[in-house]
Amino acid sequence: MPFGGYASPEQIMRDKADYARKGIARGRSVVVLQYVDGILFVAPNPSRALHKISEIYDRIGFAAVGRYNEFEELRLGGIRYADINGYTYDRSDVTGRGLANLYASNLGRIFTESIKSLEVEVVVAEVGETRDGDAIYRLTFDGSVFDEHGFAAMGGQAEAVAGRLKERYRESMSLADALEVALIALTEPGGERPPVAQLEVAVLDRNRENRKFLRLTGARLERLLAQTSTQQPPATPPASADSGEEGGAGSGEKPPPTGPEGDVDDGSSPL
Repeated sequence: MPFGGYASPEQIMRDKADYARKGIARGRSVVVLQYVDGILFVAPNPSRALHKISEIYDRIGFAAVGRYNEFEELRLGGIRYADINGYTYDRSDVTGRGLANLYASNLGRIFTESIKSLEVEVVVAEVGETRDGDAIYRLTFDGSVFDEHGFAAMGGQAEAVAGRLKERYRESMSLADALEVALIALTEPGGERPPVAQLEVAVLDRNRENRKFLRLTGARLERLLAQTSTQQPPATPPASADSGEEGGAGSGEKPPPTGPEGDVDDGSSPL
């Protein structure tokens, strides 16, 4: 028997779920939201080598939080699925919904059949020809799928981040405005926003030819940030005695190093 003794199926499932949630909660949050020309991905990430945001196929993007080595396996499996189906049938037959269903099946099977569940949460996003054709699917460690509308948040402070997104999100925002909203959502009230060098930003731009995924880095990202007020956070009243106690994504706490002693280079720690 697992754990050296008898445990009811319900208790085993609860234990696995708690274990996965704790692992995911240690990862920095990721925000995915629609803007007028497509879908924007934003994540604080001190590592330049280990990406939390990636391209899967022509119109499909991928974002994840949790253990890097686990969600990287999911990403690679999704790319293989997309390549095989696009080659066998047609590139237009590869859809975000099909990929989300594949991930849901794999995550659900691992959660029920394995002693340890995956410590990951995933977003699969697909950009359409028009805004109505956009799709954002959020998948949890147990294979549950959520069809999100407008935006999605996941990671250590997902509920708080989603609450701030809900307050500020509006349809048909420009890319600069969407980035501003994402950074506000990822920043704890009174905290410091991540510096440009520690931001991972990408878009699915419906106006691009063929491949819609574009990673925003360097001067391009700096120019975009210059169109927003993100470089000088608005003044906030002094924090009360019971505020700012929790660290997390965008909380202003110093990110861990990415060198040999860091928590993101070994491929097994939450990211």
